[in-house]
Amino acid sequence: MSLATSAVPNPLRILLLSEHAIVRTALRMLIESRPGFRVVSEAPNHRGALEYSFDEIDLVLLDLDLELESSLHFLAELTATAKTARVLLLTSTTNPEAYSTAVSLGAIGVVHKERSAEVLLKAIEKVCAGEMWLDRATIARVIGGLSRAEKHKLTDPDAVKIATLSDREREVIAVIGKGLKNKQIAEQLFISEPTVRHHLSSIFAKLEVSDRFELLIYAYRHRLARPPY
Repeated sequence: MSLATSAVPNPLRILLLSEHAIVRTALRMLIESRPGFRVVSEAPNHRGALEYSFDEIDLVLLDLDLELESSLHFLAELTATAKTARVLLLTSTTNPEAYSTAVSLGAIGVVHKERSAEVLLKAIEKVCAGEMWLDRATIARVIGGLSRAEKHKLTDPDAVKIATLSDREREVIAVIGKGLKNKQIAEQLFISEPTVRHHLSSIFAKLEVSDRFELLIYAYRHRLARPPY
């Protein structure tokens, strides 16, 4: 353990999962250079990761190839098992559909391996605080991919959809853009969680999006919310 982490009374407890020993070593050195971050354990494979008590872990930093079906299957199993620990993905994948799938399977954030060390540290901090992490570069990549896939669509129908939103629904979208969960949204807007869920169902139907990830990207793309990073 580094001197920086030992000086902090309640550090964030992190589990590293990567099949490459040199990657785990580099990540441990990086993470423990930040006061308040502590790597409590490492695992080289999927089976090893599932043996841990996730009640003692705040974050799983998962080095994963999202293009592999086996990886997505493991991600679903991991997020179901690690009910209290948040999962942050480190990946070289650039496929926007893979990001969407990862979030739908329970990942709280995705960091591309091209990003800087400081971005990864900030992502860990934000995800441990309960926020979703998609940095600007990732958002741009996802939006770019969706734009290329939907070139044939006109923008006017989107304007019509957006015009159907109520003022309260726009407020909910703006708060979701910060990566907050339903409980946090309810507290910030002084409404109940069932009311938040009702608004989300209405928003999904009006904007024709299927989940929170698609809503986030739609909101950033049409300036209904500002990316938090």
